[in-house]
Amino acid sequence: MIPFRFLHAADLHLDSRFAGLSQLPQAIRSYLRESTFAALGRLVGVAIEEKVDFVVISGDVYDVSDASLQGQLRFYEALKELGAHGIHVYLIHGNHDPLDGPRLQMELPEHVTVFGAGEPGQAVACRRSDSREVAVISGISYPTAKVTENTALLFNRKPGSTLFHIALLHGNVDGDLQHETYSPCSRKDLIGRGFDYWALGHIHKRSILHENPVIVYPGNIQGRSVKETGPKGCYVVEVNEEGYAQLRFRELDSVRWQVREIPIEGLADEAEWTRAVEQAVEDIREELPQLMSVVRFRLTGRGNVHRILSEKGAAADLLTELQRRETVRAERSEYAGLVWTEGFSVETGLSIDRERLLQEDSFLGEMLRLSRHSGQSAEGLDDLLSAALKPLMENRELRRLLAGAGEEEKLGWLTSAAELGITLLSGVEDEGGAAGPMFSNGAAAARHEREAEE
Repeated sequence: MIPFRFLHAADLHLDSRFAGLSQLPQAIRSYLRESTFAALGRLVGVAIEEKVDFVVISGDVYDVSDASLQGQLRFYEALKELGAHGIHVYLIHGNHDPLDGPRLQMELPEHVTVFGAGEPGQAVACRRSDSREVAVISGISYPTAKVTENTALLFNRKPGSTLFHIALLHGNVDGDLQHETYSPCSRKDLIGRGFDYWALGHIHKRSILHENPVIVYPGNIQGRSVKETGPKGCYVVEVNEEGYAQLRFRELDSVRWQVREIPIEGLADEAEWTRAVEQAVEDIREELPQLMSVVRFRLTGRGNVHRILSEKGAAADLLTELQRRETVRAERSEYAGLVWTEGFSVETGLSIDRERLLQEDSFLGEMLRLSRHSGQSAEGLDDLLSAALKPLMENRELRRLLAGAGEEEKLGWLTSAAELGITLLSGVEDEGGAAGPMFSNGAAAARHEREAEE
């Protein structure tokens, strides 16, 4: 097999909205809007720097609801630049940019192949240096925004060809319930089709699902909400003489989303808590000096600071001040190293001796012992939650959400319930005479979550 190199990207979502940041100052809003275009520019730069033979894009270049003329023109400009360096592009349309969606009618350059709908199309890709054929690329686009059939079963390897085979598919493999189940399929479906590399799109979390054949989601190129944390980018894929594909991830994002935990144990007062948050901001700035960071702080644990957070609104006050400081930096165009605090998730409670409660011969002690025992194994956790949540299973939407929860998320539910029980049943009261809930996410945080899901 002739060795070659290609770039795999997906879910560009050019010029799309950022969830949960509707009240941003104009300077920062403009920078965020430009970030998806900046990531596209870096993608082109990586393709040129790596001397790739071609690029594959697995759907959702735009969002139909935000398909601006600027976004389409900037993408067309990027395609032309790739073409100027002899880099061919093969792409499909996904659920956010289906073929029937509104877009500027323009003739694409000859080096760009867009696969249609109905049946997977095929194209033969060549190596740039000598024009030798190296790969057969197959792909299928969404004709409309909702494709619910298993389109993976339509793919077939080109008969008699010994070239490397790449399939472009925008879909949900193995039923990831955090995303719409469009073009649903299983890993088994993909493995059995005879392709060497499945270039997937749709799921925004980077993931290598299988190594032989390679089945991979590169994730989106720029995070857009607190649910899209960590580095975002693309894969550069090196295929050797034996047909083995080696993947290297390349970061493309200019805005990095993250969630950071700040425990309140040991913090004596509001001043110490404020310093802890300010230090966390500076730590992030030092870790990512070339990027803008958007962070949500999770305030956890038990301690005296809980009263300040629950009664005085200290979190809201500090949030306003932190955002003011970063706004000043942005007005000076200092976006590199800027750390925008998106919000606080307050998950704190009053100081209490949990171990003593575990030893009590009481309803609360029994509840905590059951919680601890059930949380020690996946089977015990499922048994407890199945019994506790049985009444909710009559609601189809709740049933779908519960079915998609992982073990870590379920353990979080159990922990939250146990801590709430401690607060409500222990008889410990705060200074105002009422026990406050242990886990109390603010309305703003809840609103951001809903916006991120839409």
